Amino acid sequence: MEDPSSLKPNLKAQCQEDNSQEDNSQGNLRANSKANLLEEPHNVAHGISSGSNFQSLGRKINKRAKSFFDSAKSFSQKISFDFHFNGFLNLSFKYWKSDLIAGITVAIVALPLALAFAIASGADPQAGIYTAIIAGILASLFGGSNFQITGPTGAMAVILIEIVNKYGIEKIWLAGFIAGLIQVILGLTKMGNLVRFIPYPVITGFTNGIAIIIFCGQLNNLLGLKVKGSSQIFAGLWTTFAHINKVNLMALGIGLLVIGIQLGWPKISKTIPGSLIALIVATGICHFFNLPIPMIGAIPQHLPVIQGIPNWHSFSLIRELMPAAFALAALGSIESLLSAMVADSLTVSEKHDSNQELIGQGIANMAVPLFGGIPSTGAIARTAVNIRSGGKTRLAGIIAGIFLALTLLIFAPITSKIPLAALAGILIVTSAHMLEWEEVKLLMKTTRSDSSVMFITWFVTIFFDLILAVEIGLIAAGILFIKRMSDLSLTKMPEEKFPISDKAIEFSKQIAVYRVDGPLFFWVAEKFVSILHEIPEVKILVLRMRYVSSIDSTGIIALEEIYNDLKSKKCKLILTGMRSSVKAIIKRSELLNTIGEENCFESTNEALEYVAKLLSISSPPSNKN
Repeated sequence: MEDPSSLKPNLKAQCQEDNSQEDNSQGNLRANSKANLLEEPHNVAHGISSGSNFQSLGRKINKRAKSFFDSAKSFSQKISFDFHFNGFLNLSFKYWKSDLIAGITVAIVALPLALAFAIASGADPQAGIYTAIIAGILASLFGGSNFQITGPTGAMAVILIEIVNKYGIEKIWLAGFIAGLIQVILGLTKMGNLVRFIPYPVITGFTNGIAIIIFCGQLNNLLGLKVKGSSQIFAGLWTTFAHINKVNLMALGIGLLVIGIQLGWPKISKTIPGSLIALIVATGICHFFNLPIPMIGAIPQHLPVIQGIPNWHSFSLIRELMPAAFALAALGSIESLLSAMVADSLTVSEKHDSNQELIGQGIANMAVPLFGGIPSTGAIARTAVNIRSGGKTRLAGIIAGIFLALTLLIFAPITSKIPLAALAGILIVTSAHMLEWEEVKLLMKTTRSDSSVMFITWFVTIFFDLILAVEIGLIAAGILFIKRMSDLSLTKMPEEKFPISDKAIEFSKQIAVYRVDGPLFFWVAEKFVSILHEIPEVKILVLRMRYVSSIDSTGIIALEEIYNDLKSKKCKLILTGMRSSVKAIIKRSELLNTIGEENCFESTNEALEYVAKLLSISSPPSNKN
C-alpha cells in the first residue's frame, strides 16, 4: 500500500466534484466540436460559391461527416457492449480524452515509484518499469475495476526483498508466476469476496509495519552507504550504524532536498507530482556538478522482451517456493482488492468485480516474470490519482502503460543518472504517508481485541518477516471472527413465564427451561456442556433453541454428551423451536433419532403441554411466546 494520505474523506467529494465538472465541460466540448465539424464543410462550400454544384458538394460532405460520426459512435458502443458481454475487456472510447489525460498523469506519478520500488525489492530498476508497463496494461484489460492502476508497490517490495535475499532474483520470477496462477484460481472459484472478512485491525497493523520497514530499508541509500541491506530490521539498522562514519554527505544532502521538495511542492502545484519535480531537480544537480554519489546505472533502452523463467520445470524448486508464492498471492490479492474498494468509495456509481479483479491481477503476475519483471498489486495512491485526474474507464490504465513504454524508449539514458539517494527520499516520504495514525488512534479507542490484533500484526511484520506476518494476520482475522461469533449464552427461563396450575408439582424441581442464544460450534461446545452439567437435577430439561443460528460437528457431539448425561440421571431432554437448517444437521447426524423426534417441538408451550401430560399434571394455560 502506498500514500494513504491521498485517501482522506474530503477526497471523495473533491473527486466527485472534479469528475462532474469535467463531464459537463467535456460533454459540451464534444457537442460543440461535433457541431462545428458538421457545419464547417457547409460554411466553406457556401463561402466559395453560391452555385448549386458547390452547395451540392457541401451537402454531400456534410452528410458523409454526419455518417462518419454516427458510425464511430455506433462502433464505440458496440465495442463497449461486446466486451462487457464477454465478462472482461470492457473497453469504451467514449471518454478517451479524459482517459488520455489521466493515463499520462498516472504514468508521470508511476515512473519514479516504479524505479524506487524495484530497487527496494532487490531487482534492477528496469524491472520496475517493465512491471508497471506490462502489469498495468494487462490488469486494466482483464481486471474487474475500471479505475485500478497496477504496478510495483511498497508492500510487495518488502516481501520481495526477503525472497530475493533468500532465493535470488531468478527464483522470484517462478514464485511470482505461481502466485499469479493462485490468484487466477481464487478468482475462478469466487473467493474474491473473502477479503471483506479481514478485520480492519489486521490491515492497519500490516500497513504500518510495512511503512516502518520501508523507511529503515532506505537509510543506506539515503546516507550514500555502499553496504548490503538485510531483511531483518534490527540487523539492517545495526549494519547501517556500524558504517555511519562512511556517510556520503552529498548523497544525504540530495536525499534531504528531495524530501523537502516533496513536502513543499503541493503548496505550489497539486497538478504535477512533487516526486517527479524532486527527481528532475536532484538528477539535474548531480549531473551539472558531477557529484560522486551512487546512481541507478545503465537501463536498457528497449521495450521488455520475453526471456522465459529459469528452472520452471523443477518440481523440487516449485515445492520449495510454494510458501513464498502463497504469501505473494495473499498479499497481492488483499492489497489489490482493498485498492479496488477504495476506488469504489471515490466513485459513487461504480463497483468493481472482486473475482474478475483477482483474475486480472493473476494474469498480470503470470505474464510479468516472463519479461523479467517483479510481482505487482493494485496501487491505492496511483488509483486515486487516476480518479482525481478524470479517468473514466480502464483505457486510462492502458494509456499509462503505453506512455511509460514510450518514456523508457526516449529517456532511458537520462533515467540511468538518477541518484539512489533521490529514490530513497521518495520512498521515505511514501512510507511516512503510509503510517495511518488516525486509524491507530481510532482502534485504540475501541475494543481491546481490535487494538491487540493490530499490535500483534504490527509486531510480527516489523520484527519477523512479511510471509509470517501474512499468515499470522490471516489467523488473527479468523480468531477475531470466531470470537465475535461465539457469544453463546444459556439463560434459565423464570417459572412465571410458564405457570403450571397444579401446585402439587414444584416447577423448579420437576422442569427446567433454558434458552440457548448463539451458534453452537467448537469454540463454545465445552462451555455449553459445562453449564448444563451444573444445573440442579430435574425430571425434564427443555432447551429453547430458536436463537441457535448454526451448529457444527463439535456442537453435535456436545449435545449428544448432554443427552447421555441426562439419560444417566433419568432426565428427559426436550428441544424446541429449532431452525430448519439446525434441525437438518442434527437429523443427518442421526442424533435426532437418538433423542427422538417426539421430543422435538415447534414451540415451548407445545412442549410443556406434552410435559404436563407426561407428569400427569394439568396443562399450562395458553401463553403467547
